[in-house]
Amino acid sequence: MFRMGRNIARSIHRAITHEDSVDVSEIDGVRSLHLGSDTVQSSMRVKAPYDLELKYTRGMMVFLLFNKQVRNLVMIGLGGGSVPKYIYQYLPQIACKVIEINPRIIQVARSHFFVPHDEYLPSGEARFEVVQADGAVYVAENADSMQVLVIDAFDSRGIPQDLCTQSFFDDCFEALTLDGMLVVNLWGSDRNFDVYLQRIEQSFHQRVLVMPTGRPGNIIVFAFKRAPQDLRWSSLRERARALEAEYKIEFMDFIERLRDHNPNTPNRLLLERESAE
Repeated sequence: MFRMGRNIARSIHRAITHEDSVDVSEIDGVRSLHLGSDTVQSSMRVKAPYDLELKYTRGMMVFLLFNKQVRNLVMIGLGGGSVPKYIYQYLPQIACKVIEINPRIIQVARSHFFVPHDEYLPSGEARFEVVQADGAVYVAENADSMQVLVIDAFDSRGIPQDLCTQSFFDDCFEALTLDGMLVVNLWGSDRNFDVYLQRIEQSFHQRVLVMPTGRPGNIIVFAFKRAPQDLRWSSLRERARALEAEYKIEFMDFIERLRDHNPNTPNRLLLERESAE
């Protein structure tokens, strides 16, 4: 059973979050963020603040399996900043921009979760940046600009309405570069899960993979603007072994989860569209 633990910070931001509180708890060396309920939105081990404490956040890093040349990533939803922090610390070649609508979350993420301040390269380009803005608007206004777009945005009621419509996922498709990929964190027990997944599949012409990370738990959805060039198991496992050795994330386990939950042959992983042809 979840225990709230010691509450170490609380604030209310009524205008944007409709009276959701922004709470921080800590138990057994793990600090967690909550938005208006006891549900854990993000967790961090205090002695290892840049590592990925929750399995679903490690699962989101599976985008590295499908593109070896990622240079920029945009994330909608900051929370405690687990994935952006990890990228900042361990993948400095990836420029990371986070769009967060709630200024209180940005403040708490930086004061309690070690989220770095904005950092810019000598060229003036952002290496790491947190922007207070509406994620749906940002995506709609930045077509053909993102290699990886990550959506991990929840409040006390679930996914904000503007971030799960058909038009929003259409905008996500347009926001990606030709080799781009969408990564979405969904909750498996959400009664609207199938609706959201079908919308993503429609926007991305069925080029979609799903990967549960727990029961019922988080399900990571990967959607591709165009199909990856090499989905052979031999290639994916070779890549997974190398990534696991370098980043200490269970990529080989995630390969098996992809195999168990998506169409495939003994030789390769299939996208839904391929399996229907």
